[in-house]
Amino acid sequence: MGLIHIELFTTLDLVGQAPGGPDEDPVGFPFGGWQAPLMDEDTGAQILAAYEGTDALLLGRRTYDLFAAYWPHQEGGQDNRIATLFNRVPKYVASRGEPDLAWAGSTQLGPDLPAAVREVRDRHENVKVVGSLDLVQTLLREKLFDRLDLWVHPIMLGVGKKVFDAGTVPTNLTLLQPPAAGGKGAVHLRYGLADGTPGTGDMSAPDRGTGREA
Repeated sequence: MGLIHIELFTTLDLVGQAPGGPDEDPVGFPFGGWQAPLMDEDTGAQILAAYEGTDALLLGRRTYDLFAAYWPHQEGGQDNRIATLFNRVPKYVASRGEPDLAWAGSTQLGPDLPAAVREVRDRHENVKVVGSLDLVQTLLREKLFDRLDLWVHPIMLGVGKKVFDAGTVPTNLTLLQPPAAGGKGAVHLRYGLADGTPGTGDMSAPDRGTGREA
């Protein structure tokens, strides 16, 4: 069984909508492309490293359509490494409609999405979910992921689709490596899914490190 990695870019108030450009998801959202001014070499290197070893993409319909219109035309350009990777690996698309699957290597998932995702994970070693916020909600709800990469950017927007929204359920995670900051303040956090659900306690107890004595 392989690993499902969720790759997400978010603001400090956890908005993940349309980081890449103004036409990405414009309905009711005036900040499309908010990530661009905050990109730097450090963050770019982190993203490239995160994609190493990818052997399949798992995408929602909107993200797939954006990628299919862009990446097949980018090989040989400045985004060559990512373009070569994305064009080479199989693409699995979660959609209730009938998407145009002209991008080579594309397959629509069946109507039982959790079962279809499990089949994809059994078939590949490292499956990357990029963007695709609606799909991410399903994966979070079903705990159908193994790694979560977050790039948290030092802005707050106050509006927009949230990374953790209707799909969030009580879940334990473990930090897999120290946080890494880019030159413009974006912080890369890498988590792994952990067993169980969050516990509770009493911070007023004397053995909780609060400084209070019995």
